[in-house]
Amino acid sequence: MHVVEPKVFLVAETGLIPEGVQEYLDWLGIPDWVSDAPSDAEKLIEICGRMCYRSFEPGLNKNVRKVREGNKPYIYNILKSKHGSVTEHPVVTFIFADVSRVFTHELVRHRQGVAISQESLRFVRLTDLGFWAPTVIKEDKKALEIMTNTIQYLEMLQGKLSQHFDLDDPKKPFGIKKVVTSAMRRIAPIGLATSISWSCNLRALRWIIQMRTHRSAEEEIRVVFAKVAEIAQQRYPNIFQDFSTEMVDGLPEFSPEFSKV
Repeated sequence: MHVVEPKVFLVAETGLIPEGVQEYLDWLGIPDWVSDAPSDAEKLIEICGRMCYRSFEPGLNKNVRKVREGNKPYIYNILKSKHGSVTEHPVVTFIFADVSRVFTHELVRHRQGVAISQESLRFVRLTDLGFWAPTVIKEDKKALEIMTNTIQYLEMLQGKLSQHFDLDDPKKPFGIKKVVTSAMRRIAPIGLATSISWSCNLRALRWIIQMRTHRSAEEEIRVVFAKVAEIAQQRYPNIFQDFSTEMVDGLPEFSPEFSKV
């Protein structure tokens, strides 16, 4: 058994195709239009939003005599007016490592605007079990001892079953290993450290950060999404410009000015 700390990695994000954007602007008759967006994700939101009203500049739409200049004020108006559909275009992908299956069971409850791939314990044999202790356990010496002994015992059972089925035999067919490994995971603790890949659009991310850093959320998911929120605010400052932070029970709670955009 080894103690872990949940980790968050931003591994992918939506990127613009410059030549495609330029071809569109040329077709529209505004080849010199530029955006001061700090990221491709926020520039994409601006392009898609301005396309809706043809509001890149005055005169393109005869009904529009004035347009908002700058990506930040433009996106702020989108958030304020709750024109949230355009914030669904950019997608980001995180890998959460050393998180528990308690966390992943909570995470998969969010289904709209997300994609998920999880480490498979049908294929991955358990040996050295990773474990993260919540504060209520960590700060109680006896409780931590009980929980640690339990994890170590379950780890020992994984080893015994592996030996019983001779899973380290290089001649053992993988099909048999898969069946046995799948059976063995049934006595793995739900607090077992695992990994999960998670993609979502920025509209979904705003809502999930609000929900999962809230003081009423489970501790581990608050820890993870506080890290997600810090990454999101730094990398996409304009789409998260309305979020404020308050420390509650030792963890940051992120709250937007405009909820459920």
